[in-house]
Amino acid sequence: MKFARRVLSKVLEDRLLALLLIVWPLMVLFTEPSWLSAWQSLNWIHWPTMLALTGLMVLSRGIEESGYLNSIAKRLLYEGQTQWRLAVMLIIFAALLAAVITNDVALFILVPLLISLARLVQLPIVKLVIFLAFAVNAGSALTPIGNPQNLLLWQASGYSFIEFIWIMSPLVLGMMLLMIGCARLAFTNQTIAPVAATTATTLQKPKSRRLMICSMLGYPLFIIGLELGLSFVACALLVLCYALFARQVLKGVDWFLLLIFALMFINLGMISEFAWIERLIEWGHNGMQGEYVTAALLSQVISNVPAAILLQHYTTNWHLLMWGVSVGGFGLAIGSLANLIAIRLIKKAYPGIHIWRQFHAWSVPLFAGALTIGVILSAWLH
Repeated sequence: MKFARRVLSKVLEDRLLALLLIVWPLMVLFTEPSWLSAWQSLNWIHWPTMLALTGLMVLSRGIEESGYLNSIAKRLLYEGQTQWRLAVMLIIFAALLAAVITNDVALFILVPLLISLARLVQLPIVKLVIFLAFAVNAGSALTPIGNPQNLLLWQASGYSFIEFIWIMSPLVLGMMLLMIGCARLAFTNQTIAPVAATTATTLQKPKSRRLMICSMLGYPLFIIGLELGLSFVACALLVLCYALFARQVLKGVDWFLLLIFALMFINLGMISEFAWIERLIEWGHNGMQGEYVTAALLSQVISNVPAAILLQHYTTNWHLLMWGVSVGGFGLAIGSLANLIAIRLIKKAYPGIHIWRQFHAWSVPLFAGALTIGVILSAWLH
């Protein structure tokens, strides 16, 4: 009963999960026979991606639980003496972090740290959080494990881990340079404050060196398993190891997120079978870099993860789709879940703060610039 109440509470609390659970049976009602459709709809779930996502969530949680990233991030904060220097250091660190432990996890680590520091020294906290969201979107685009849409498209495309990074690197470099250029306009060289006096009270020692080392070593081993097509074996062994030696890590994993992705696969897979959806997407694919522009624009409506899940059914031009959903993380806040997480975290800490207008004042020009960079690079390289 306790577990059932917890599940019901989570469903009622998470609007996206509730919506997906409602849409699934409604979609089934439009097909005949409905009972068979309900069973067959499970075939839309891309199981290699789900297994890969499970393993990466566990590994990311292991690194987070070790406490080492908090220590490194705080040290970076203390090294930033001016707004501009602090912003650049955070942007680069957040981008690199997101490429390894996913964009969402990077935000859950860095944004609370920034908020804590902002209570001790004067910081342009809203702008810093906004650019952190941009940084994790750009950085996570570099690797197959940086975000869920990359993970899906890596598994679906058949690219190797290195091939994927090679394809994404020109676009990511362009987005990073564009973002740092915008940050130069957003932040000044004003000294933020001496922070040495606050260091002793806020810097905490890491919790577990062994957990950090084991989790970091787990990444390449798990990726090799995925490359060899052993996603089930690799995921099962990984979960078993944490269950035996670090059970607290598994308790901290957001297992409901896996349910959300499974429901996205089902609902969007069924939607892709509608003839009018197929005609609409094929129309959007016409013209130069059609898949790229369609993916970027569709991300502004339904976010980039659902856009990737839906559009994978209509193209084999994988590099354009990969680029499109990555650029789609900019623009409107809904373009990426990371944007919404960043906004939610800052509004939770400062309930009366106004962030939406300021967010879009920077994100929309960034989207236009990144979209243009992608078109130029795609035409030049491909």
